[in-house]
Amino acid sequence: MKRSWSFYNSGSGFSNANTGQGAQYNNNAAGPQYNYNYYGSLKRLQDKVHEDYLCLAKLWSGDPRDPHVEKERIELAKGGLLANAYRWVFDNPDFKRWRQLRESRLLWIKGDPGKGKTMLLCGIIDELERRVIADGGNLAYFFCQATDSRINNATAVLRGLIYLLAHRQPRLLSHLPENTYPSDDAMAWIVLSKVLYEMLEDPNLKVTYLVIDALDECVTDQPQLLKLIVQISSVSARVKWLVSSRNWVQIEEQLAMVAQQSRLSLELNAESVTTAVSAYIRHKVLHLSQQKQYDSTMQTVVHDYLSSNANGTFLWVALVCQVLADPSVRRWETLTKLRAFPPGLDSLYARMMEQIIQSDYADLCRQILAVSSIVRRPISLQELTTLVEMSDDISDDPQSLEELIVLCGSFLTLRDQTVYFVHQSAKDFLLGNASDKAGNQAFQEAFKWIFPSGKEDVNCTIFSRSLDAMSTILRRDIYSLRAPGFPSDKVQVPDPDPLATVRYSCVYWVDHLCDSVSGTNTKRHDCLQDNGIVYTFLKTKYLYWLEALSLLQAMPAGVVAIRKLEGLLGGNNQSQLSKLVWDAYRFALSYKSIIEQAPLQAYISALVFAPSGSLIKRNFRAEEPEWIRTKPTVELDWNACLQTLEGHSGSVESVAFSPDGQRLASGSYDHTIKIWDPASGSCLQTLKGHSNSVLLVAFSPDGQRLASGSWDKTIKIWDPVSGSCLQTLEGHSGYVSSVAFSPDGQRLASSSDDKTIKIWDPASGSCLQTLEGHSGSVESVAFSPDGQRLASGSWDKTIKIWDPVSGSCLQTLEGHSGSVESVAFSPDGQRLASGSDDKTIKIWDPASGSCLQTLEGHSDSVSSVAFSPDGQRLASGSDDGTIKIWDPVSGSCLQTLEGHSGPVFSIAFSPDGQRLASGSDDETIKIWDPASGSCLQTLEGHSGSVSFMVFSSDGQRLASGSYDKTIKIWDPASGSCLQTLEGYSGHVSSIAFSPDSQRLASGSGDQTIKIWDPASGSCLQTLEGHNHWVPSVAFSPDGQRLASGSGSDDKTIKIWDPASGSCLQTLEGHRGSVYSVAFSPDGQRLASGSWDNTIKIWDPASGSCLQTIPTSTIMTDISFDPTNRYLHTNVGRIKIVTETTKSQVVLDNPESHRYGLGQDKSWITCNSQNVLWLPPNYRPGHSNFQGRIISIGTILGLVWFISFSQDI
Repeated sequence: MKRSWSFYNSGSGFSNANTGQGAQYNNNAAGPQYNYNYYGSLKRLQDKVHEDYLCLAKLWSGDPRDPHVEKERIELAKGGLLANAYRWVFDNPDFKRWRQLRESRLLWIKGDPGKGKTMLLCGIIDELERRVIADGGNLAYFFCQATDSRINNATAVLRGLIYLLAHRQPRLLSHLPENTYPSDDAMAWIVLSKVLYEMLEDPNLKVTYLVIDALDECVTDQPQLLKLIVQISSVSARVKWLVSSRNWVQIEEQLAMVAQQSRLSLELNAESVTTAVSAYIRHKVLHLSQQKQYDSTMQTVVHDYLSSNANGTFLWVALVCQVLADPSVRRWETLTKLRAFPPGLDSLYARMMEQIIQSDYADLCRQILAVSSIVRRPISLQELTTLVEMSDDISDDPQSLEELIVLCGSFLTLRDQTVYFVHQSAKDFLLGNASDKAGNQAFQEAFKWIFPSGKEDVNCTIFSRSLDAMSTILRRDIYSLRAPGFPSDKVQVPDPDPLATVRYSCVYWVDHLCDSVSGTNTKRHDCLQDNGIVYTFLKTKYLYWLEALSLLQAMPAGVVAIRKLEGLLGGNNQSQLSKLVWDAYRFALSYKSIIEQAPLQAYISALVFAPSGSLIKRNFRAEEPEWIRTKPTVELDWNACLQTLEGHSGSVESVAFSPDGQRLASGSYDHTIKIWDPASGSCLQTLKGHSNSVLLVAFSPDGQRLASGSWDKTIKIWDPVSGSCLQTLEGHSGYVSSVAFSPDGQRLASSSDDKTIKIWDPASGSCLQTLEGHSGSVESVAFSPDGQRLASGSWDKTIKIWDPVSGSCLQTLEGHSGSVESVAFSPDGQRLASGSDDKTIKIWDPASGSCLQTLEGHSDSVSSVAFSPDGQRLASGSDDGTIKIWDPVSGSCLQTLEGHSGPVFSIAFSPDGQRLASGSDDETIKIWDPASGSCLQTLEGHSGSVSFMVFSSDGQRLASGSYDKTIKIWDPASGSCLQTLEGYSGHVSSIAFSPDSQRLASGSGDQTIKIWDPASGSCLQTLEGHNHWVPSVAFSPDGQRLASGSGSDDKTIKIWDPASGSCLQTLEGHRGSVYSVAFSPDGQRLASGSWDNTIKIWDPASGSCLQTIPTSTIMTDISFDPTNRYLHTNVGRIKIVTETTKSQVVLDNPESHRYGLGQDKSWITCNSQNVLWLPPNYRPGHSNFQGRIISIGTILGLVWFISFSQDI
């Protein structure tokens, strides 16, 4: 969804929304109303401002470092912005050329470390703020910092620039599509770069300045960022770039490609820089003199020493002055300390290192510097105590920790209780990246001292200490949430935070493990042995770790981490650790989405529904909820399904992977296409534009385009990254059933209900060929791997092989006895598979047209076929609800993935609750033991779907109604059919036994109700009066009245005398089909549930409506509880008003009591609170509640049960 735009006034100045004092133009008195829409307009304006705010907040949620705040932090950390240190640049010819000439689009300021590039850009930004914004332009900027993983990558740069651009010109928010805020990975870069391109190409874009500081500190995807800068500089005349970096050749080579650019070298402007440094020295010395009370002589000596040794380097001056300002340095020590500092940054760092080595805390400082150099983001003081070995006296004392950072010789600094390097050059020095030859010896010695056993050893220490700390700290419900379904977005971090010391460890321990075993020291591999520390942690703490990751909003990182661990173990699938890690990965992947939403569901839903053979489930069996008495029967082991992606509001008709496997597209009946990240399960894009269902999607071979075919008779070509529609191809006169790109991406084939295939040029949108020859709808097309042939399958029961260039038909393959729904070539093009309505798959030789194999096994139409990439397996999907994996050579079925073999339409408990019956689309009824979950009987005999079932009051008989227009009476104990009741001309839609079980009432699609004698099978009465189907019937407790509810063209309830067949009352008021009716135990009230999402309580004697209860879903099952105070429904128990009133009562927020189903049926609730999340394949198509026992039938044919021992 593209967002609309609006201008709003958030500061001083004119605003149309007058909310303060003064003249108010909304006249509420009688007479002319000059602004009677004022409040409505104001509300819409406020809503738009809120929408824009949420949009920006969502964009920035992936990276919390606001560039504006980051700039203020930098200036504060460096002692404030000194005007005399940067004003020289405004008179520089290179700067003036860039600023004044329209064609000069890029200025690169380059210089060695410590030359003041960052503060120079801060000053320039302030000047641009005053001038550019005053002229109505835009300014966006970003400060890279290599030591902070949140702002050292190209994706973060884009986020920052887009954020400030959208903040300054809200109209640009229209270029932010829905759900395009993925994490910092390759996908995020592609998405956000497209957004930035669109923003900068917006015709309403004002003149825009984009500033990036420290390009050299963009350590991730720097080449991509440079390429983007070059591309935009070459095409956009309204955009000017200002960038800074060190004198790096790779940056110079890239930026040299910009034709109209300027370079400002700080080394070539040494005189100006030296003058600026002199001003900085005067400022710092004055501050020192005031702080230390220097006399004029001391002040002069310090000033002169700094001036003669600074060599035009701000950072050198700052570091020396920082040491002199230390309270421990006495005034009389100043000159001695001062003269100990050599000129040059690396020489200074070497001197600082010598001082640390000679100190009393050398070993502790060495550990801190080593850890700070290796960690993947700056760590807090509390996290530091976990990763560095230190005494409790130090780790428990914040002041002592701060003093330790000071002892690290000005290499480190502390901001907001987080440890940072003072400058990237300081970190480079410790890691062995000196900036001058003179420092080579010094940095080699420093590296050896910091990492005496190599960096792998430090990584190993971080890993092992992290694991120890997490093993000690992590526990169940560490934030005391208590409520099983407590949502993560409502979590408030407690004070003190029990996770404070292990926040870093939870996210990065696997990374450091991987880095620690990359060396040759085999001792480090001991941790990866069976029963080693990794095995023990996963066996005993894994669920606590997942909970912590959810609380830290880092579940995606956890899934990636466990996948890395699996990769680290390689192919050793026989070790116990490998098996445990694989199981842990499947567990995390399967339940990531719900643990992200509700952390404690890791112990509830995840453990309840995980396969019984799961090692994680076995290891944490003690954590399973005690309040669940009977748990559902689950699979023995993990099935082939790795993830379930939810988000469409209609059935999903087609899916396709991008060629690199990094994206997945899905087309749906909801008229949209969604682009997913298959690794994390997150939705990256929602593509809207079709006016009807999307039947098929296909990526181009290079993954840069996506084609979709729809019921609206069009094909659309999309940019899957930006979500923009590139082409709409029109020409078919029927729905588009299939699309396929040629292997070179130069052609697109489409098939249609109009019996033709069309070949298109996807770039221009022109139709190249129309292939005619089929006599029925063409359902599927596929190119051969070499693009020389095109196969099509049709409802005329044939497959045709075409030459897509000439349009001639090369072969017609006949053999199927039903329509051909799907075709697919093998990867080598030597075989062609076809799936048909005749329930078979055929393997063909496309050259000769001969049939090589016929694969039989499905019990319904085969709708899809696909070869594995190596051609060794063939998958088939069928309307029988199963997927089968075949050996295409031998024709043998290797695997069946199945669930009843059709959707479950109805379920019913026996009166004593000891048995449950389920009726299915597969034409069978199954009798179950709800306690054990075992199937006791399978009743066969109907020739159509079983739509309704009910037990007699004594439980001795079971009645079933079917789409075959009959009712059958069964003995549920023996499974024998006692009677078949015939007489309807439409399907049987409802059944009810009388209280004494002597009569049976049934409603039908033919708009009638029949009263039967179930013993003899004779029809006693036929009740006519409804003008639509009858989905519900119910006897009164005394059997003297019968209520019936009718369909959407009727919407009424009728009350009948079942003996005479006369209609006593017609109750009107519902706005949709009435799906359920029930009398109260005393017969004084009647409840009805409708498609209009309401329940109504009626007086059946007078016909008046006593209550209306809005609900969140359609009520398909209703009954009163014995107390008359509650209704039992298909979503749980609802409290009703028991007092008699003269007027109708409307309950706006009805209370749900005991156990029920949530609004979207994805949760089981208790007293309206979410307690147990249901995985998609366990969600109800039909449900039944009996006390604390819930039975559920799914659309996949699964019937399962769960019971609870108590309310929670």
